[in-house]
Amino acid sequence: MTKNIFPEFVRGCIQKALPDETAVYNDSPDLRYTFIPKGHEKALHHDTMLVEGIRGAGKSFWWTVLQKKEYRRLINYLAPKSGITEDTRVSVGFGEKSDPDNYPGKDVLKKLLTEFEPRQIWRSIVFKQILKAYKPDHSFCKSKWPEIVRAVNEDPEEVERNIGEADKYQTEKKQSHLILFDALDRTADDWASMGKLIRGLLQVVLEFRSYRYIRLKTFLRPDHIDGVRMDFPDSSKILNEKVKLYWNRTELYGLLWQYLGNETENGELFRNECWKIIPEQWTLYESTWILPEKLRNEENTQKQVFHSITGPWMGKDQRRGFPYTWLPNHLGDSMGQVSPRSFLAALRVAAEDRLRQEFEYPIYYESIKKGVQEASKIRVREMQEDYPWVENLMKPLAGLNAPIAFNDINIKWKEYKTLEKLKDEVTGSEVKLPPKNLNDGTEGVISDLIALGVFSLMSDKRYNMPDVYRVGYGLGRKGGIKSLALQPED
Repeated sequence: MTKNIFPEFVRGCIQKALPDETAVYNDSPDLRYTFIPKGHEKALHHDTMLVEGIRGAGKSFWWTVLQKKEYRRLINYLAPKSGITEDTRVSVGFGEKSDPDNYPGKDVLKKLLTEFEPRQIWRSIVFKQILKAYKPDHSFCKSKWPEIVRAVNEDPEEVERNIGEADKYQTEKKQSHLILFDALDRTADDWASMGKLIRGLLQVVLEFRSYRYIRLKTFLRPDHIDGVRMDFPDSSKILNEKVKLYWNRTELYGLLWQYLGNETENGELFRNECWKIIPEQWTLYESTWILPEKLRNEENTQKQVFHSITGPWMGKDQRRGFPYTWLPNHLGDSMGQVSPRSFLAALRVAAEDRLRQEFEYPIYYESIKKGVQEASKIRVREMQEDYPWVENLMKPLAGLNAPIAFNDINIKWKEYKTLEKLKDEVTGSEVKLPPKNLNDGTEGVISDLIALGVFSLMSDKRYNMPDVYRVGYGLGRKGGIKSLALQPED
């Protein structure tokens, strides 16, 4: 049985080190807390064109981090094969926040689409970024977007000449120029327009592979790629070389240790306690402590450390499961993907829960369950921000037990006229990015929920729900974590 070697200080260390839900792998954290999973190294490589990841997987994080010299220096130290150095030139082609000097916003894009092809729009955005780096005094850099796109469309030879010269300049310096694209769901309010824009962007991304040192990198969610017409020449190259941001169990715990080992007040204590389990030194790089390889990659070592904090079981004996595996298993969506935001948020809540004097370990197993409940609330809020219609579908199902039969879902949605109300809202343009298959009725909308990771189809044709959504949406499960109440509307 694992011994409790961590004194109570570790609770405060977790609370102080772990950021709140809004900061985890969204905005860039303190440099010391930057952790690069092995699976993300290829995504950072300057030749990788398309990076796919669920909400919270790290797309916007890496989009932000790559723009900062001190982070690029750390990336070069931790992942030297990525080709990223502090001297890599980085520009922004699209992002979450409005930045008209670098790219047009949603309303401007809507207007541009009435006159120009999406490919020409994105090519113009890329061209402006190249000129800003190479010829900052060029008239294009101060023109309005319709004028820029029109000029690029009318004189492609001049555009190609300037891009070629810029690539030659970067080649002579042996310095990559990365142009980054993120938050493509902010380009439009409907799937058709967004799909056209994404298709046009991917065309341009592929075209720039012919240059040596100018590279485009696009971050997209899986459901944003699904359904995009990939019917242009060599489009299969983009999909075949796509890199997915995925967090396996060891990478999630590696991220946790990175936070705890670098916490300002108790980080040294944590590193010293880890030494009692694994006598391997942490490496100090500038102001950042880099964890030993066994703590990063070896499950048995990670399990020893974690169970020294939580105890070995999720109850009074092993029949309830083991905390090391139980926690990520209950935070994954229907495709088994866990966001680091959910993982760290659950642990922070567990550490904030009251200390059980009768329990010999710092973190009580019931506190971990409370953490999962809070993480579920966070995931539901995130889903509400991205796809508000999902909550309208889930409210009538509150109180049912998962797995759910198709007929039970159908009866509830008919009782509350759920799909009819949603169709009315879509017709009135009140819903952004509505269900893609709404016109196909219950079967179609369920397929949309499966694509988002909310439902999964079981072999007996019932629909299961992962706890990270089930709890927050108020559905039950026999013997499962208690759900949160969610009342349907009349």
